[in-house]
Amino acid sequence: MPDWLKVYHQLPYPAKVLAASARGRRLERWRYGPDTERLVDEVLARDDWTPAQWDAWREERLAFVLHRAATRVPYYRDQWARRRAAGDRAAPDVLANWPSLSKDALRAQPHAFLTDDCDPATMYYEHTSGTTGKPLHLWHSRETLNAWYALTEARMHRWYGLSREDRWAILGGQLVAPVERDRPPFWVWNFALRQLYLSAYHLTPDNIAAYLEAIRRHEVVYLLGYPSGLYTLARVALERGLAAPHLRAVIGNAEPLLAHQREAIAAAFGCPARETYGMAEYAAAASDCEHDRLHLWPEAGHVELLADEGDAAVPAGMPGRLVATALLNADMPLIRYETGDRATLATEPCACGRGLPVLAAIEGRVDDMIVTPDGRHIGRLDPVFKADLPIHEAQIIQTTPDTLRVLYVPTAAYTPGDGEALIGRIHDRVGPAMRVVLEAVPAIPRTANGKFRAVISEVNR
Repeated sequence: MPDWLKVYHQLPYPAKVLAASARGRRLERWRYGPDTERLVDEVLARDDWTPAQWDAWREERLAFVLHRAATRVPYYRDQWARRRAAGDRAAPDVLANWPSLSKDALRAQPHAFLTDDCDPATMYYEHTSGTTGKPLHLWHSRETLNAWYALTEARMHRWYGLSREDRWAILGGQLVAPVERDRPPFWVWNFALRQLYLSAYHLTPDNIAAYLEAIRRHEVVYLLGYPSGLYTLARVALERGLAAPHLRAVIGNAEPLLAHQREAIAAAFGCPARETYGMAEYAAAASDCEHDRLHLWPEAGHVELLADEGDAAVPAGMPGRLVATALLNADMPLIRYETGDRATLATEPCACGRGLPVLAAIEGRVDDMIVTPDGRHIGRLDPVFKADLPIHEAQIIQTTPDTLRVLYVPTAAYTPGDGEALIGRIHDRVGPAMRVVLEAVPAIPRTANGKFRAVISEVNR
């Protein structure tokens, strides 16, 4: 079989546009249909539901998904059969009676999670590796994809004054240009989706002006992408006095949007910077409202926040493991799925007035938490890198139980005193028993799919 990526990279740019547009047309046919606008209107109408209305809807949908999983999904049907043979009489219609599901179990036998009355050959297949490099194999029906993209149209586009008809750009991990390429274009235009796909792998300071000009030339209305990459665009534009095009919104995905990133992006592009949360498994999702608060999408999945040890629920205001039961995709239902993330539920409703649950914070990945010598789990340490330190970006790596290695990209104004201040701020949060080693680097390495990991634990695995 030919290496299609290598073939694509050898094409002249106009042929690349045709190839990207052909793929875009296929995606458009899967994602949208004649019922899309009706589905969007229904989603927006549900934004104003009361908690009681959401509880009633969730109970009905959850009962359907649990019954379907227990009776039609080979993995779960076998699991319940083994439990019955061992004398377990727990009721499968009670969510708490289900064990949590790990990503490794899903990776090991993905076809076993498909219901026996669906045909994977007629479904949309995709695989994703996330930040781990280990692939997940997923299938979605056309109905599921239509429902998912109606959610994104309503709670991302419409909330932000946008439409799927707008011209937009995405800064993502697809290899739309060879990594070794040193001159534009570092992007490809997709006519079908009205999308400019920007490479996340060529964001050197000297290339930023070309990126900004491409966004302007293609008349992009909004920008979506990794916050770390969006921040690089904004930061270099501000530092070099480059005129970035004014957009209607810039939307971060796949990584947390940090406060200093949000501020720089808004300043550079003259528009709000918004945060979203989601996953290819469609088990949980959330998006920012105009008050910069993340609202969960209950239709995607039922979210539980559980203690680090055991499965006790944590109260609102306290961080816990984010475990989700997928409600949207009933053909590949994931029950009490360990997303690998930690989050905190808000204790008060949002001033925007929507009835959707609010996440106070996405704390980070479970396996990328710093664990202090005294046993505390610490996630988002980004406040230590706030704007008064002359550092472009940084990454914290826990190499041993009592050692943190900090990679940082200094600005020209950086002094040894700034390093001492940084160490002090870290000690304020993790305690003095943790040794902190600073290491200046020209750039922070990204993962294979272009994502930025702010915290990496080499011991909490």
